[in-house]
Amino acid sequence: MMEPVTLSEPQPPLQNNLSTSPKKFHVLVGVTGSVAALKLPLLVSGLLEVPGVEVQVVTTERAKHFYNPQEIPVTLYSDADEWQLWKDRSDPVLHIDLRRWADLMLVAPLDANTLAKIANGICDNLLTCVIRAWDMTKPLLFCPAMNTAMWEHPITAEQIERLKGFGYTEIPCVVKKLVCGDEGRGAMAEVWTIVEKVKMIFSERELPTQR
Repeated sequence: MMEPVTLSEPQPPLQNNLSTSPKKFHVLVGVTGSVAALKLPLLVSGLLEVPGVEVQVVTTERAKHFYNPQEIPVTLYSDADEWQLWKDRSDPVLHIDLRRWADLMLVAPLDANTLAKIANGICDNLLTCVIRAWDMTKPLLFCPAMNTAMWEHPITAEQIERLKGFGYTEIPCVVKKLVCGDEGRGAMAEVWTIVEKVKMIFSERELPTQR
């Protein structure tokens, strides 16, 4: 497999992206190294159509293999940004600032590797550090996506239940023919399903989309 691409443009300074907007509801999208990351541009566009929503994205390095960052119309953070921003004790800690900025986190897709990391408390990249530091009073939604054989492995069900036990909300995967050619359960939920679930969470928790 090819090595993941790097972002072609440097990210804007932290203070320009994480300032709290009084008129926006902040959704932080996490994307991991599943083929379903191809749908990231469509997912971001769908979320931006929800009135009052502002979106930022945290990507793993392997997820970069599946989408063109030029097609993402919002700020995109990766591991390098955390280390470039922090040079001394007074500097910002990106995974903490993102946790504070977000009103809701959506991990879509959540691949088998990152699922296992989160279930076991591993935080070895920017995305998993945000999740490990997550404010448990805020909603966190996750969308599993993996090969059917990986989905059917007994450990997957255990790890999914552990995340749900933490209070996270699963948006279940679906049955379809996968990119690898296998057919069965394991594909990420449809983008429209994910966007509707986010809107439902807004309604259930009476979270304003305009404030």
